[in-house]
Amino acid sequence: MTKILLEARALTKRYGDHLALDSLNIAVGAGETVCLLGANGAGKTTTINLFLGFTAPTSGQAIVGGKDVALDPAGARALLGYVAEVVSLYPALTGAENLVFFNRLAGLTTDIGQRDDILARLRFPLAQIDQAAGSYSKGMRQKLGLAIALMKGARAILLDEPLSGLDPAAANDLVGVLRETAAGGTALLISTHDIFRAKDVADRIGIMRHGRLVDSVDPAQLSGLELERLYLTHMAERAA
Repeated sequence: MTKILLEARALTKRYGDHLALDSLNIAVGAGETVCLLGANGAGKTTTINLFLGFTAPTSGQAIVGGKDVALDPAGARALLGYVAEVVSLYPALTGAENLVFFNRLAGLTTDIGQRDDILARLRFPLAQIDQAAGSYSKGMRQKLGLAIALMKGARAILLDEPLSGLDPAAANDLVGVLRETAAGGTALLISTHDIFRAKDVADRIGIMRHGRLVDSVDPAQLSGLELERLYLTHMAERAA
């Protein structure tokens, strides 16, 4: 039986009169990739922020590896990695120095052999690890963000629009890296606008609208065109 590493149970968030997330129920198991697909304001980033403990739920639970984020934020965060749409690195430091710095923040030392193994799996060019991070492309920054998460031993990784702004070749490369990362047993929860890349990478796609999960589909059962039509149908219901 697959171990559930990320779970939302009736997870709800209100900001005053605005319902940002409405009774979300999802579960992501080890080795599984779930994409949350939706327009701006659909609740995708709110979901990620609740799992990270950046904001407190109005009701319901965000659970990471069996730990309730609201009750044990440090314990939950120790199991999590996070890759933002724009990965925050120290531009004057090299990639290697950034990895050492973030490892120290997590209370860890850096094993060079482990580092190089992870970078190789992420297809990060090792020849550039000693270059200033400010010179990296967005795709390289995303990979270094994944490396930071994996080096801390994250069991689950949250990714907010990781494919945004990548050219087709870089996006295709990152999709392959994400597949391989999940195949190693890591749970991935990804927010995205990209219907077709979501189909490429996800085991399951949740379509979100107005803070609600309105559909959950197996992308292997749908063509790209069918998935697009389904998504647009839900978005048309939003506008009606």
